[in-house]
Amino acid sequence: MATRTRKKAAAEAKQTKTVEDYLAAAPKDKRPALTKLRKAIKAAAPAATEEVSYGMARFKHRNGKPLVYFAYWKDHFALYGAGRSFIDAHPAELKAYQLSKGTIRFPADQPIPDRLVTKIVKARLAEVEKPD
Repeated sequence: MATRTRKKAAAEAKQTKTVEDYLAAAPKDKRPALTKLRKAIKAAAPAATEEVSYGMARFKHRNGKPLVYFAYWKDHFALYGAGRSFIDAHPAELKAYQLSKGTIRFPADQPIPDRLVTKIVKARLAEVEKPD
């Protein structure tokens, strides 16, 4: 009988506590792209707070709702929490990326599309700022 293992974000095993630690724990070749991704998110949501949750970097709105998460993997960077509505509304812009539910995977060997990341984060801001 084969045993099943749960996939983990690359840094989860390191138990990082801050986003700075998360970035420092990343392989050197991944850090520039992660830093660019972080800057794009911060620029789009300057009032959001950062933390590590589920072994990934997370940005949280001031109302406590999560905006987006990001993580690195062996062959891609992932942006989690984009939302199915954003993905469904922007098929042409996202056709170059692997998608699932609210996740967008950016290939590690290509530049992070910061304009697209900004657009995603601003859409998430609008979503989480809607009254319940």
